[in-house]
Parts: sequence; C-alpha cells; structure tokens
Amino acid sequence: MPEQDRHLLKLCFLLCIFAGFLLHSLGASEIPLDSKLSIVDKDMWVSPNGDFAFGIFNSPDEPNYSVGIRSNLKSIPLDKQIVVWIAGADLILGNNSYVQLTQDGELILFDSLKGVIWSSKTRQLSVVSAALYDNGNLVLLNKEKHIVWQSFDTPSDTLLPGQNFSMFKTLRAASKNSVSSYYTLFMDASGQLQLRWESHVIYWTSGSPSSSNLSAFLTSDGALQLRDQNLKPVWSLFGEDHNDSVSYRFLRLDVDGNLRLYSWVEPSKSWRSVWQAVENQCNVFATCGQHGICVFTESGSPDCECPFKHTNESISRCLIPNHPCDSGSDMLKYMHTFLYGMYPPTDDLVAEVSLQECKSLCLNDPSCTAATFSNDGTARCLMKRTQYVTGYSDPSLSSVSFVKMCAYPLAVNPNHVTTSPSPLEQSHKFCFPCVIGVASGMFVVFVLVQLALGFWFFRRRNLDRKKAAFAYTSPNSNGLIVLSFSEIEELTENFKHQIGPKMFKGVLPNKKPVAIKDLNITIEERKYRSAVSKIGSIHHKNLVKLQGYCCELDHRFLVYEYAKNGSVEKYIEDLKLCKKLTWGKRFDICLSVARAICYLHTSCREFMSHGNLKCENVVLEENLEAKVTEFGLGKVVSEASCSSAERDVEDFGKMVLVLVSGCRGVGDLCEWAYKEWMEGRPENVVDKRISGGFNLQELERSLRIAFWCLQIDERRRPSMREVVKVLEGTLSVDPPPPPFGCNGPLEEEEEP
Repeated sequence: MPEQDRHLLKLCFLLCIFAGFLLHSLGASEIPLDSKLSIVDKDMWVSPNGDFAFGIFNSPDEPNYSVGIRSNLKSIPLDKQIVVWIAGADLILGNNSYVQLTQDGELILFDSLKGVIWSSKTRQLSVVSAALYDNGNLVLLNKEKHIVWQSFDTPSDTLLPGQNFSMFKTLRAASKNSVSSYYTLFMDASGQLQLRWESHVIYWTSGSPSSSNLSAFLTSDGALQLRDQNLKPVWSLFGEDHNDSVSYRFLRLDVDGNLRLYSWVEPSKSWRSVWQAVENQCNVFATCGQHGICVFTESGSPDCECPFKHTNESISRCLIPNHPCDSGSDMLKYMHTFLYGMYPPTDDLVAEVSLQECKSLCLNDPSCTAATFSNDGTARCLMKRTQYVTGYSDPSLSSVSFVKMCAYPLAVNPNHVTTSPSPLEQSHKFCFPCVIGVASGMFVVFVLVQLALGFWFFRRRNLDRKKAAFAYTSPNSNGLIVLSFSEIEELTENFKHQIGPKMFKGVLPNKKPVAIKDLNITIEERKYRSAVSKIGSIHHKNLVKLQGYCCELDHRFLVYEYAKNGSVEKYIEDLKLCKKLTWGKRFDICLSVARAICYLHTSCREFMSHGNLKCENVVLEENLEAKVTEFGLGKVVSEASCSSAERDVEDFGKMVLVLVSGCRGVGDLCEWAYKEWMEGRPENVVDKRISGGFNLQELERSLRIAFWCLQIDERRRPSMREVVKVLEGTLSVDPPPPPFGCNGPLEEEEEP
C-alpha cells in the first residue's frame, strides 16, 4: 500500500473515532422524554462542561425547595454557587415534589399537595428531548433539533454571558417573603433599560438612544451592551474589571432593587460587584419600604430608621398615623429629608410657595399626611395623601419635610359640649292622659296581631295543599330536585317571565324564586343525568348552585338558585344601574369570578371548564356579590368538556376589560386598551360613569393580567390560580407584550 494511502486511511480512522466521541458527548448531554428529578433522589441534569446543573435545590439559609438552574463550578465552593434561573419564580415545593419531562414533551413541576403547579406548555410542539447547554440555557428540542422552548426566554433575576434580553422582557428581583418583589428590570418599546418599582416609578434608565428592536447582551469580557438587529452595539457600560481575565460573570437584579454586575475573584474565593446601576442605594425607590426612611451609617452603609411610628403588628411597620386627632394636629419638621408616598406613589405638586406655606397647606388639608419642600430655588411643595410614606435623609439634601402628627392631648376637650337635664326630665309628676293613650295603643296592637295570625294560618294551609301536589318535595340522592315538564310550566307560569336568553324566572310553592334554563338540546337521558349530577355536586360561594333539573321526553331544563339583581351585563348596559358598580365593586366581581373559575379548574373531583364565560353569565346577589352561572354546560352537551382552561382564561381577560371600561361588543377594545396602558394612560380605559374614582394599583393589576389572559399564544396565558394571586396582590405580574389575540367581538353570542 502506498505511504500516502496509509496516511489517508489513518486520518479517516482518527476522524471516525473523533466523530464517534463527539456524538457520544452530544447524546450524553441530551435528556430523553420521561426523565424525572425528585427531592428524595437529589439528582440533577448537568451541562456537558459541568458548569451548570438543573434540579430541585434549596439554599443553606432557605428551607423551602425550588426548581431551577444553578452554577456547578468545580473551582467555586458550594456556598458560593449562584442560582441563575428559577421555574415558576415564587413557587414553594412540598417534600415529595418532582420535575419531569413528560412523554407529551412538556416540562412539568409536580407538587405533592397541589398537583401540577408549573409547566413549559409545550405539549403540542413535538418535543423529543431536553438539553442543558454549557452556557446555562435549558432547552427543549424537536426531532429536527430546533429549540422550541428555552429558559433564556423567561429569565428570573439573572442574565448570563451570551443571553439576550429583548423588548418587553423582565427581570424580577428575588423576594424573602411570600409576596413577589416589586423591583423589575424592563426594556421598553424605545429600547431603554429601566429599573422600576411596580410599573409606576422608574428610578434608573440606561440612557440609550431611542431605537426599536434593541436587545441587551452581557459579554464575557464584562460589558453590558444594547445591540441592534445587526448585533452592532449602540450603547455600552463596563465593569471595573472589563477585559481582565475573569472566569465567571453574571448580571443580577438584587433583592434591594439595584442592578449589579458580578465577577468571580479567585484569590479571595468570592463574588465582587464591579458595577451597579444606582450608586447611592438610598436613591432606589422604596429601598426601606414600610420600615422608615433611608439613612447612611457612620460606616457608609445604608440603614432604615423610623421617624414616624411603629405599628403594633407581628411584623412591625413604620407608618404615619392616619386617624382624626381630637386635640388637633402638629407638623413635625425634618431637615435634609426627602419624603414620598408609596401607595399610591404619586404626590400632589404645588408650585411657587414658601416653606411656611407648604407647611400650612398640609396642616389645613385633612387628607394630607406629609409634605416635602424642595428648598432648592424651585419653590415646590410635594404633598402626600397616604400613611405609607418613605424617603431618604442626607446632610447634602436641601429639602425640608413635614409630617402631620396628633398634638399632645388636652386635659379638657374644648369641643365637647355638656348638657344639663331639661325641666321635663326633672319632672316626675303623674300623667293621666299618657295612661289612656298607652292602653288604647295596646288594644289596637292586640287586634292587629290576631288578624295577622289568622291570615298566616290560612295561607299556610293553602301552601301545604299546593306543595302536596308536586312530586319534587323529596330531592334525589344528590340533593337535586327532579321536575316534570308540567311542573316546570307551572313554576314559570307558562314561561311568562324571561330574565335572559332561554332563562326564565320561576317560583317554588314555598315562595322561593328560582332561575330555570331551557337547554333546548337533544341528549341521551343517561348521559344528561350523569352530567347534571356532576354539576350538582359542585359547591362554591361564587358559583350559582344547581337545585334541580327536568329530564322528560325531549325536555331538558336546569333549575338554579335565583340572583335578585340579575346579570352584570344588565348593570353595564343600564345608565342608572351602572353607577352602582363602583370601582371597588367591579374589582371584587373580577376577583370573585377568578376564584370561581379557579375552583372549577383545580378543586373539583375532575377538571371542569366553564366554556362560555361572559358578563351575561355572572349574576349579582343582594349585596352585588358576584356568582358565576351556567358553568359546565359542555358536559351536558357532550360526555367530554367542549372547551378548555385556556379558553376560560381568554374569556376572563375579555370580561375584565368589559368591566373596567364599561364597553361591550367593541372588536378593537383590547388593542385600544393596550395602547392606552402602554403609553402611560391607563386611566383612559376606566369607565367614565364610575363614581368615586378608582384604585390605580388595582387598575394596573387588572389590566396587566387581562392582557396576559388574552395572549394569542395559549402557552403564555396564566393559570387561573395565578390570576387569583395577582388580583389579590400576593403575586406581582410582569408587563405583558401586545396580546394580538382579541381582534374579534369581545363577547360572542354563544349558546351551549
């Protein structure tokens, strides 16, 4: 064999060995379907280079478990490893929980007490495997090895080198309590990075040139860049050790609301902050929250002091007393102090006033709790109308603040008026005409009572006779009354009083009103009784109770408890009734409906959807308490539910917009409302007929969660459990991207 051929054969042999080794490495890094990790087994999925691990873990100072990705670097001690991504953010797991890549290609998080509490929502995307890349990105792949889902698209509080952060994405700081942090890093439509407290207050911006389609990128040499579509940097910032030989870096939005770039320092075996967005930590909005104002100690570190008053609660808060003062009010003066309100984070600005005028304006205004005078030549007075006040104090500040407090109590209240007994009260003379009047009155009362008793016995006897004529006096084993068609006709007086589409008012012999729904469908009797039995077994305070049904020949009726005030739709459309729906009532209706649908989805023996959620199917009790009706009718129409949880979530989002805006049947309501919210005018969405104003925080939460519910991509929609938490205020919600999922009519005229 020629020498050249031998070399060629040897080269091919080596290439085959290398290719085989490479394929083996790739195969080892892939995670097949049905793979599972549990708390008990304490196993993990590790990246090929060993730098990152995905699994269930907890930190030394945190007993609760989370699922996510953490660093797994050999050169870094275990207590210095960092968490770079968390699945489901604030979810807390039980001891027997696990994470699994199911046969359907969905990554799920299963809690031993609550069931599936998080998923990648990739069941329909033909996922065949997962992989944890060397850069810390967890991906789900289809058979063409294309990425259909990745953790880099849903960051938690950390950005890694090589990770893109594009428009409308959010980093949210971690939180040490059950409520999500209010601090977020957000990229707006103009391409600017913003540090926000909720969505109301922006306390830092990147200052980049205004341009669309930008994305943030952390380089391996320690630079944070904003890049255009051609990956060309248009703005950059650099850490102190830029271009130094550093093995590991990351960018994190910390618990205190500051954005910092960290580098690993090998000699000291520690992470060092090489850049932070807000140099003075006291300038981070609400850095002390409800624990006072921010000051600097002698060592130069920030601390929180309470100049007002601590509350007597299990978790003490520093609040301005907000109650009437019998002895009058005084204004306490704080030099070199700037105060601002948090709930709401808006102050009333009064320009061109003096220091003394600013103090007097607040003192004489019953709703004012504190005021800050700028004292920098602008002559501005910022008045606060909330007891939730914070701020910062520094000798370099020229501003002066005043806080309203009750004055010292007086020995005698000058406003208290005492009265002496009148001459009539002092007189004890016998009054003969009074005795005659009392006796006459008692006789009249006696006669009236006798007549009333006689009338009651007469009505009761007739009522008992009428009740004996009906066959439903004994409910079946499920507690449901079974009626004949003739009885339905009698109860409704031949369908005389229509209260909705195919819905009629009826009255039982005991004078109890009911609502009777004509289903007008053809369904086999056995299936109908089975479906009705399941619906009748569901009980929740925000669900209308099913009391009975009719299944005779081809007649199919459902008998519900009656809601005195009718549907929400009636109140929205009526110019007089709509005034009773104050902002508080509307928000309560949204929350009540969310709880009802969440109960159907998660707390019944088997999943049940509503299938036709709209204002017409939400009724109001005596105190305008909302209840959802006509739920589960998909099970009556067919054996399986004809709708889904995603459909209910979308319908809920439409209903929220209708309640907030008072508009109905307007096809472009969603896009208009989103545009108003996105451009900072959410108040324009609120129904102008609402009296008494509205709560800006509740409005913000309502609009955000509605836009998430209306995402055209069902995988982006939240679960109803998450919707409830957002409306309750126990879970923060990120700014939503454009929904683009509600171009049709907001409420279709569907009949099950």
